[in-house]
Amino acid sequence: QVQLVEAGGGLVQAGGSLRLSCAASGGTYSSYAMGWFRQAPGKKRKFVAAINYSGSSTYYADSVKGRFTISRDDAKNTVYLRMDSLQSDDTAVYYCAASLSVANRLRIGVVSSQDEYRYWGRGTQVTVSS
Repeated sequence: QVQLVEAGGGLVQAGGSLRLSCAASGGTYSSYAMGWFRQAPGKKRKFVAAINYSGSSTYYADSVKGRFTISRDDAKNTVYLRMDSLQSDDTAVYYCAASLSVANRLRIGVVSSQDEYRYWGRGTQVTVSS
């Protein structure tokens, strides 16, 4: 059983930056692909970014490409989401998730699917003011 705890959300002005973190415990963290998803008010939860278990491959939704960066520190059992040039459309609750089933199936259609992620954090709120 893996527990995930997100941190780093908050209120930021448009154009600003935030770094989210997600600390994992209770499992073999280095075996998991990690993903970030977000849910805006009144909308479905959507894929944001993912990183494979080794950290060698990263994937992004088109809406955040070039502005967000996902990374992982296996020594700290933590995955990060650096968010730059934030826009009001980025306002959402951000969730991290862990997947064993992604493994080496490194295609955007796989890593972006919520069904592939077994473990989820409770989320952290990011609000971007314009």
